[in-house]
Amino acid sequence: MAQLTGPHPPGRYPVVVVGSGPGGLQVSYALARLGVDHALISEDQSPGGMFRTFPILQRLISWTKPHAPAPRGTRAYERFDWNSLIGAEPEHRAIMPEVMDGTSYFPSRSEMEVGISTFARRAHIDVRYGCRWESTTREDDGFILSTSDGEYRCTAAVLAMGMAQPWKPPISGLEQVVHYADTDEPRVYAGKRLLIIGKRNSAFELADGLLPWARQIILASPHPARISVVTRSLVGARARYLQPYEDHVLGGGNLIMDLSIERVEKTPDGYRVQANGTTVPGRHILDVDEVIAATGFEVPMQDLRKLGVVTIMQDRLPAQTPFWESATVPGIYFAGTVSQGATELKKYGIPSSSAAVHGFRYNALVLARHIAQKHFGVAIHRPRVARDAVIDLLLTEATEAPELWSQRSYLAHVVELDESSGLVDAGIAPLAHFVDSAGPDGVAIAIESNESGDIHPALYIRTRGGVEEFLLPSSPMHDYRSREYRMELTLKLGALLR
Repeated sequence: MAQLTGPHPPGRYPVVVVGSGPGGLQVSYALARLGVDHALISEDQSPGGMFRTFPILQRLISWTKPHAPAPRGTRAYERFDWNSLIGAEPEHRAIMPEVMDGTSYFPSRSEMEVGISTFARRAHIDVRYGCRWESTTREDDGFILSTSDGEYRCTAAVLAMGMAQPWKPPISGLEQVVHYADTDEPRVYAGKRLLIIGKRNSAFELADGLLPWARQIILASPHPARISVVTRSLVGARARYLQPYEDHVLGGGNLIMDLSIERVEKTPDGYRVQANGTTVPGRHILDVDEVIAATGFEVPMQDLRKLGVVTIMQDRLPAQTPFWESATVPGIYFAGTVSQGATELKKYGIPSSSAAVHGFRYNALVLARHIAQKHFGVAIHRPRVARDAVIDLLLTEATEAPELWSQRSYLAHVVELDESSGLVDAGIAPLAHFVDSAGPDGVAIAIESNESGDIHPALYIRTRGGVEEFLLPSSPMHDYRSREYRMELTLKLGALLR
């Protein structure tokens, strides 16, 4: 039944934001700070998004360090607090360490939900809860979002509905087994032989949590397991979940197998799974008591495909520009975990951190600024930078900026040459946009890490429409403000700073 009262009733708004998870709340917060009127609607009954349910076994893999090299509540501290949303006022910042009990620097699911709710309450973010987005149509000056409460008209829509819909690959019989999202309590698997299909974090989370219960656990997927401490990035299973991997390599009875699953059959005693070896060829038949598909999630697209929104990643995610706009339907934007569909350089094969809060919270801030400027003419403050201050600014950002450290090779700090103002601080921007666009002369600095784990700054200098890239050496202390770095930038930026 449609609500008759509450904030943001159906009607016309400049922007409509869908979703009350961390992505939607961060965009709403930023739009409000920029003076952009908008409606924030959510099918849920409270804030939190997927953190109202996941992770299944209740402990996150993203850290919040109560004691860190930077003072709590500062911008530099955000690099060590991956879970708090970003606020402008002191009471809106570094909320997560306040609500955690101190037993781990990985918050529990319930602590994360409390942290998100606290941010929404303190920042006075109004959400129309229980309002389900159902369909989207175009009109001459924007879009109509049909919801369970009525129609919303807007110039731009920001969809932050999360990678929230369980997804299974097209394997015969897989529809019979439970998905990660429907995993039962651990004691249900006591004494059972369990096959978990998948080798990403959700699969290793389940395996780690069920080690004390299951008789045997087998993790299977076509490709070898990738481990974050080996890839030296967030690509692969995180170290928190590596006990099953150690058990496997030490011959402890649990197995990690490279298998292409061909068929899953229900039997009187459980399941029979037919598979073919990939890394080591061979036919395998597995008789197990239970099968769990830890095969990931997809975006609940509703009718966006009919609207013309093109998807990627096995039709699970909308394709996006560097500013998180649909690649095929201008005016439709995405935030939160969905923003991982944006164009990126993906240097060294390492993707962005846009699937996680510590990455997409910064995407949301840049997105709000982009929408405010592009669609509503909001003037974004771009302070002038004295020529003798540019090098200090860039090297300080490379050393301290949480946006650059959280979104390596993805977000950059930009200084541009404005015809009327001279050198201006353009702030944080998508690196792919700076590299690919024909903007004014300028420089961008980013933090990057390569396949060997070397972390270093990268300088991108744009002159007369062309971009040159310069990799700077790494620093064991990750501090790039020394005389050597200053000399290097003075040499590289000579023409721009003259």
